Amino acid sequence: MPEPAEMSRPDVAKMSGGGAPGNEGKNPVANGHAENDSNPFAEYMWMENEEEYNRQVEEELLEQEFLERCFQEMLDEEDQDWFIPERDLPSVGQIQQQLNGLSVSDENVEEILRKSILNPEAKEFVPGVKY
Repeated sequence: MPEPAEMSRPDVAKMSGGGAPGNEGKNPVANGHAENDSNPFAEYMWMENEEEYNRQVEEELLEQEFLERCFQEMLDEEDQDWFIPERDLPSVGQIQQQLNGLSVSDENVEEILRKSILNPEAKEFVPGVKY
């Protein structure tokens, strides 16, 4: 916007288009643009492509929604792949029930030893030691 000191210049004061270059001889309109004598609806020409603009904005919104949905699905799949103890491990009550169901008995030990093909006289295996 020209400074008030610049408005007092004789060449600017003579302009009827509000002092904007290229608007000489054109009357200013309420919106600040120069009036176009050839087309009285020039200020409304943006509405000509309003449907195309609306379609483009709608496509952009749908694309953004699609990307957000894909991103959320990706996060959900990633959560399923990760080990989360609270979700993936049984509760303490379930573990306690399983432990209560276990028992050790000496009844079958003799029978298992008779059927075994292991050598009771063999040395104890120690990893990394050669015999």
